[in-house]
Amino acid sequence: MKKISLFICLLAFSVMLAACQSTEEGSAANTNATAEVEETNVQEAGKITVEGLGDHYHTGDKIELTAVLSEEVDYDHWHWYTKDSGQSEWKAASGQEAETFTGEATADGIEIKATLYDNNHEVYAESEPVTIVIDDHHGHDEASRNINKGIFTDEQVQDRELSDWEGDWQSVYPYLLAGDLDEVYEHKAQDGKMTAEEYKEYYNTGYETDVERITIDNGHVTFFKNGQKSEGDYEYDGHEILTYEAGNRGVRFIYKLVDDNSDMPQYIQFSDHLIYPTDSHHYHLYWGDNREELLKEVTNWPTYYPSSYDSKAIVRDLLAH
Repeated sequence: MKKISLFICLLAFSVMLAACQSTEEGSAANTNATAEVEETNVQEAGKITVEGLGDHYHTGDKIELTAVLSEEVDYDHWHWYTKDSGQSEWKAASGQEAETFTGEATADGIEIKATLYDNNHEVYAESEPVTIVIDDHHGHDEASRNINKGIFTDEQVQDRELSDWEGDWQSVYPYLLAGDLDEVYEHKAQDGKMTAEEYKEYYNTGYETDVERITIDNGHVTFFKNGQKSEGDYEYDGHEILTYEAGNRGVRFIYKLVDDNSDMPQYIQFSDHLIYPTDSHHYHLYWGDNREELLKEVTNWPTYYPSSYDSKAIVRDLLAH
């Protein structure tokens, strides 16, 4: 009888162990399943990319951003949030409840992000913040504005290193030919002395060039022309102050070729409406083998912007000048 009771007890204990083991496995399985669901939810949540951000803005420029979701969903409950530079709290942007954000560039360093909510007002996806960079190039004070207009004294002009123009630059001429800059000429015609078509022709003459790209690195200049490149080293050769027919003035900063084995022009001359050492954001470039003759060229001024700019960024910058 005792043997039978002992057997029953052992059997019951075995069943209990099996049950416990089953429960633990089930619990682990459920845990894993939950983790998989959570992981799947993260993977399935859409990714928001903010498009339309400019390389930089000028004070008062219009900011137009678009939130692009990586997949189609039925949710359309958007909010945009902003955070001032140096602040920690995000604030809901008033009236910005669609996939587009429209605002005015008023302060440098403001961060903006887009958030999409589901039908339960839970965050479905959120973009990485983008930062608004304001660079007015020529400053806000009267002296800076006058310099930009070509009003300055000889004493204000300072020598500049070629490093002021370091970078990878693209010609704006292809954009003019493609019609991407027509908006600029229409804008100029509203208050200008020429029609939009006349402005376009004027700038066509000014921008025309077959050097589509220029890189400048540590005194080394490379021209890209029809896919072929020429390069050489340059050093500073002084500056010349020019007075134009309209009465305003400009400065050519001149650099001379010092590479005997190069087929590059003997001189390159920069003009960017600035007269002292500072990084340039765009420039007009003249090149040739005769330093003095080159100074007489005032109708063709190939113009270069950073290669990172798209047509919208170039238009925005041109409209600001």
